[in-house]
Amino acid sequence: MLYKFQCKKSADVLMLEDLTSKIFAIIDRPLEPRGIFLLEQLPVAISKLEAAVAEDVERKKNVSENTTSEISEKSGHNINHDRLGQRAHPFISLLKEALLNEEMVSWGA
Repeated sequence: MLYKFQCKKSADVLMLEDLTSKIFAIIDRPLEPRGIFLLEQLPVAISKLEAAVAEDVERKKNVSENTTSEISEKSGHNINHDRLGQRAHPFISLLKEALLNEEMVSWGA
């Protein structure tokens, strides 16, 4: 399922269900087909997501590059590290922009 997040003065953000579910779990909010982030909910959501991204970056630092290279060589594939920060960045930017412009963020599936 595809979710579309939007607010008036920002570009829409589209996310697949796997990432959306992960993000909503991080911010301790149930994922519903439609909804709204109120202005007062945005700072908490941003804070929780930024903390999760920082934790993910730290965890990735602790993984040995040698292990990654060995796995890549054995599989014969180029491994694309699916970092939370890279995937969640557009959504976090949308939340920050909405907060700056004092707007709500709505979504629908």
